[in-house]
Amino acid sequence: MGYEESKVEGRNAVLEAFRSGKTIDKLFVLDGCQDGPIKSITREARKKDTIINYVSKERLDQLSETGKHQGVIAICAAYEYATVEDILKNAEEKQEPPFIIILDGIEDPHNLGAIIRTANQAGAHGVIIAKHRAVGLTPTVARTSAGAINYTPVAKVTNISNTIEELKEKGLWFVCADMGGTTMYDLNLTGSIGLVIGNEGDGVSPLVKKHCDMVASIPMKGDIDSLNASVATGVLAYEIVRQRLK
Repeated sequence: MGYEESKVEGRNAVLEAFRSGKTIDKLFVLDGCQDGPIKSITREARKKDTIINYVSKERLDQLSETGKHQGVIAICAAYEYATVEDILKNAEEKQEPPFIIILDGIEDPHNLGAIIRTANQAGAHGVIIAKHRAVGLTPTVARTSAGAINYTPVAKVTNISNTIEELKEKGLWFVCADMGGTTMYDLNLTGSIGLVIGNEGDGVSPLVKKHCDMVASIPMKGDIDSLNASVATGVLAYEIVRQRLK
């Protein structure tokens, strides 16, 4: 699947996009508009558990590329999402202990694309992203991944903490990146593992961090106290690679 346009505008077009099974990340609807066609669209959106944002006409006009949105715009994924089960199956087929990268609220599409690219090169079996307050699989993400999105499955989940707990039951351990953690070189990062990377500004949320088994910090020698999220992912992912190669 290519990097096709990610917006669908107009009532008939949006309704058809839902009914055809197209993967839609977000739906923007004119606030206060509750006529029959809009109700049909929001009903379809709720069936698919799509995020619905009620916004002003000015916001819709900003998002519109046709000027004919008719009070509704759908933001579609450029690629299909995998499931968490697909990611585990990927590891099983390669006869390797699962290595999964979990992103807690990454909002920059360039960061997400770069992380998917790193995940592919580091041999991660998949990437899990948050459904809310996070970027989805947009064309920019696809381009930035440099083709890795074709090979590395990406799953989208409603609750990161619940997903971590479900994966723990399948034998995975979880390490999250945080400046206040143990230096990554002093941790055992072998075996079935999930690497959790937080939001660009706030890091891993306290609730998600509470569900992790280990907290890893990257040694810092410079004058600022943090790395870009995609760079931090690369550093920690390759420490996991190093330990797995022992």
